[in-house]
Amino acid sequence: MPEVKRYPNRLGIKGWFGGGRWGVERYLYTLHRLTGLGLLTYFLMHIVVTSRRALGAESWTAAMATVGAPIFKVGEYLVFVAFAFHAFNGLRLVLVELGVLTGRPEEPVYPYESSLDVQRPFMVVMMIAAAVVMLLGGYEFFFMAH
Repeated sequence: MPEVKRYPNRLGIKGWFGGGRWGVERYLYTLHRLTGLGLLTYFLMHIVVTSRRALGAESWTAAMATVGAPIFKVGEYLVFVAFAFHAFNGLRLVLVELGVLTGRPEEPVYPYESSLDVQRPFMVVMMIAAAVVMLLGGYEFFFMAH
C-alpha cells in the first residue's frame, strides 16, 4: 500500500516562484548564496581582465576599451548592489548565528517568538540600510562625474 502524503503539493508551477511555506528569511538566505556566487564570478573575471596588463600595453588597452562600454557601467552597478546586499545580509546572519539576535531560550513552538520579535525587525532594518546604500551608490555611479 503506497504511503499517503499528509500535505500534498498543490502549489504546482506557482510554487516554483512563491516557495510555498518559505519565509522571507529563506529567500534572503538563497539570495545571499546567489550574490556570493555572483561576486566570486566577478572576482575571477576581474583577475582575468587585469592580468592582461602582463601581456603588454596593447592587450591592456584593448581590454580597457572593452570594459569601458556603457553596458559594463550597469554591470559594475549590479556588482555593487550584490555587494551591498551580501554585506548587510551577511552581518545579519553572523549576528543571528552568534546568538545576539536569538533572545532567551524558549520552547520551540512555531512561530518562534524570537524570530518574529527580534530577528525580523532587524532584518527589515538591515535591508533598508542596504537599499539606502544601493541608492546612494546608484547616484554616484550614474549621476556624478568621474
